[in-house]
Amino acid sequence: MTVAPIDLPIDDQDARRIKRGEAQMESGLGRTKRRLSSRAATIVAIIIAIAWTIPTFGLFISSFRPAQLIQTTGWWTIFQNWGWTLDNYAEALQTGNSQLNMATAFVNSFAITLPAVLIPITIGMLAAYAFAWMDFRGKNVLFIGVFALQIVPIQMALVPLLLLFSRGTIFGFPIIQAIGQAGYAQVWIAHTIFGLPLIIYLLHNFVSEIPGEVIEAARVDGAGHGQIFFRIILPLTTPAIASVAIFQFLWVWADLLVALIYADGAVAPITKLLAEMTGSRGQDWYLLTAGAFIALIVPLIVFLSLQRYFVRGLLAGSTKG
Repeated sequence: MTVAPIDLPIDDQDARRIKRGEAQMESGLGRTKRRLSSRAATIVAIIIAIAWTIPTFGLFISSFRPAQLIQTTGWWTIFQNWGWTLDNYAEALQTGNSQLNMATAFVNSFAITLPAVLIPITIGMLAAYAFAWMDFRGKNVLFIGVFALQIVPIQMALVPLLLLFSRGTIFGFPIIQAIGQAGYAQVWIAHTIFGLPLIIYLLHNFVSEIPGEVIEAARVDGAGHGQIFFRIILPLTTPAIASVAIFQFLWVWADLLVALIYADGAVAPITKLLAEMTGSRGQDWYLLTAGAFIALIVPLIVFLSLQRYFVRGLLAGSTKG
C-alpha cells in the first residue's frame, strides 16, 4: 500500500527540529513583547491613544446633540449647553435616494469588502510563499518590482484603470469586455490591484520568519510545496494573515476615493452615502456624526473579534534576533 508523503512518520530528530523551530518563534515573540511592554513604550502608546481618541470622542458626543447645538457650539461645551437626542441617528438611517439607502449601502459595503479582502489575501499568501521558499529565475528582481509598486500613488492609476474598465482594451487589444457594467467586479479588481503590493510584502516578511528547519523537515519527509503550504505555512501564519486581513478590511470598508470612481448608482458603499449626507453646502453635517458611528459598527466588531490574532500578527514579523 502506498503511503502519501505527508503521512510518512516523522522520526525523533525531525520532531526535535520542528519543536526547536517553534520554540525559536515563541522566544522571539517573548523578546518583542518585553520590549513593547517597557515603561517608555507604554507612555508613548498612551499619548498616541489619547491623541487618536479625543477627536473620535468628540464626534461621538456630537452625534447625540441636537442639530442647532452642533451648528452653534462645540462638543466640549456639553455641560454649558446641555442637550441630547436620538433624532440624528433616526434621520441618518432614513437618508437615501431612489437608488441607495442605508440598508442597501450596508449590503453593498459587505459585497465589496469581503471579496476585496479574500482575493488579494489569497493571491498575496501564495506569492509570499513563492518569494520566501521557492527558487526560480528572476525572483529577486520580481520581488523588488512588487516592493517598488508600493510607492506609486493610486491616483496615478485611477484614470487608466477606469479607461480599461470602460473600453475593455489596452492599445486596441481586447482585455476585459464590458467590465464597466459588471456591478461590483470593477471595485474588486481595483482594490485587489491597489492592495496586492503591500499585502505581498507584509506576508512575505511573516512567511520568511518561519524557521527553515521546519520546512526542511517536511521536505525530508517527502512533502511537496502544496502540502508544506497548507499543512505548515497556513497554520503558523494564521495570526499574520488575520492582521493583514484586518488592515485590508478597514481600508476597503472606509474607502471613498475608489468608491467615488468605480462604484456608482445602486452598488455604491456606505462611505459614498455618508459623503452625500452633508448636503450640497455641508449644512447637514450633523447627520454625518451619527452616520459615521453607524458605519463604524461593522469594522469595530471585526477588530474586536480578531484582536488577539491582530496583536500576535504584528509581533510575528519581529521574531529574529
